[in-house]
Amino acid sequence: MPIVFEQQGSIAFVTISNPGKLGAMSRAMWRQLAAGFDRLQREDACRCIVVRGEGGAFCAGGDIAEYPEFRFDARTLHDFHEQDVWGGLRAVLYCDIPVVAQIEGACMGAGMEIASCCDIRIAGESAKFGAPIAKLGFPMAPREAQVVARAAGEQTAREMLLEAAVLDANEMKARRFLNRVLPDAKVADEALRTAQRISELAPQAARLNKRTLRALQSGKAVPYAYDYAPGAEHREGIAAFIEKRKPVF
Repeated sequence: MPIVFEQQGSIAFVTISNPGKLGAMSRAMWRQLAAGFDRLQREDACRCIVVRGEGGAFCAGGDIAEYPEFRFDARTLHDFHEQDVWGGLRAVLYCDIPVVAQIEGACMGAGMEIASCCDIRIAGESAKFGAPIAKLGFPMAPREAQVVARAAGEQTAREMLLEAAVLDANEMKARRFLNRVLPDAKVADEALRTAQRISELAPQAARLNKRTLRALQSGKAVPYAYDYAPGAEHREGIAAFIEKRKPVF
């Protein structure tokens, strides 16, 4: 039940894979997600990350077959959510490299949480979104709920959690969760083109933009805001504009 990490030039592909379970996240997969994103964060050559699913689904939720092992004790349940799940989500959320979500098919529960941590979300017309865990008899963990509510909007989060609502891609686009909705057959190509466009731009500027946006969300100051002034990317971008040529970053 691996999460597969592959790098092709400046773009990394993270594939959520749990054959026969529509990419449902196991405890081991959450740990793999954290370790893999922590490694990518340190890769200067990586300029964009595409997160996708396998077998026609992005991620259908958690691997419920594991749940009886730990969900019925408060201590082990705490460890699962605060260490395994939050460890994976935090690694995606706090990654300074731009992250594109390529969403096809089911994006439920854990899938909603992972997608909510991505910067740009591109979905196929048949994709479905929700977190119907009320049907399983438990709430969403606090930090996970905060991530979903921030990305999808509080009213959408309430609808998903309280009503077990499942929404389609066009509705999620109208609610500003998705950046783009395309025919299913075109989603992978559009995600790749998006990653390529990002990869051609200034990578350190992208990382600084992500840090700034995180700081602003949490109400923190940005003391490093102008430290890039003497940097090579800054000089190259300005020089290329003046010389009427394409910058090389």
